[in-house]
Amino acid sequence: MKENLELLKLIADQTRLDILNLLLKEDSYVEKIACELSLTPATICYHLKKMESAGIVNCSRSQFYIIYSLNREIFNKPLYELIKKDTQLTTAEEKYKKEVISNFFKYGRLTQIPTQRKKREIILHEIAKDFERERKYSEKEVNEIIHRYHDDHCYIRREMVACGIMARENEVYWLI
Repeated sequence: MKENLELLKLIADQTRLDILNLLLKEDSYVEKIACELSLTPATICYHLKKMESAGIVNCSRSQFYIIYSLNREIFNKPLYELIKKDTQLTTAEEKYKKEVISNFFKYGRLTQIPTQRKKREIILHEIAKDFERERKYSEKEVNEIIHRYHDDHCYIRREMVACGIMARENEVYWLI
């Protein structure tokens, strides 16, 4: 619920809504968005970084530009999923996992890697939810998925293998 509130606060800004509107039509880069909205590139960068850290937009490098695209998964959710309270009764272990996840993730990104092994494994399992079972991934694909959560994709990738969440052979990865 707390994360959903932060997400709703984040998009409750006219400039961000204008940027999202442009990204609904097509993927774009900072200078083009700035030109279309008559704003400075610095202002657009500021808002895009906030939205990227919240997982609302994704970015990828294409030659000389960083291309921003809308994370459509978030916007495909019905509004009631964002505003409903979680009223299910949960076990102590589930409550602990939820607490760890809410403490270490902000806007869908990992704020820091836990030093305590149990908490780190909870975080790694949460990241592993983005991987499909029965699918093989190249190291580059694994890095791209992990990079959505944290910049140190190498460490997280190694930890996922060390904890037995993923397996690796000849730079090919898969969930165990």
